[in-house]
Amino acid sequence: MAKLTPSNIINHELIGLKVKVTSSKNKTLVGIKGVVIDETRNTLVVLDRGKPKIIPKNVADFEFTLPDGNVVLVKGEILIGSPEDRVKRLIRRRW
Repeated sequence: MAKLTPSNIINHELIGLKVKVTSSKNKTLVGIKGVVIDETRNTLVVLDRGKPKIIPKNVADFEFTLPDGNVVLVKGEILIGSPEDRVKRLIRRRW
């Protein structure tokens, strides 16, 4: 797999990345931060202060910190779908 960069983050596995919810339609989610410990088609599960928090992708925007220290802002709507599905969508757009 290619190196994780700001330009290809949506094509990569998100588990293990540091994340912060920067905005959300559900204001109680704003400020949740920690490490992504699981991902489903519609949610990210973030370990926040030792407790798992389930964040719906369609209502939140995220700030991911990449292993090299770069910080990337991502609209949650773009992340809807499993990692495999996101890659398939990208490939279809190129055709």
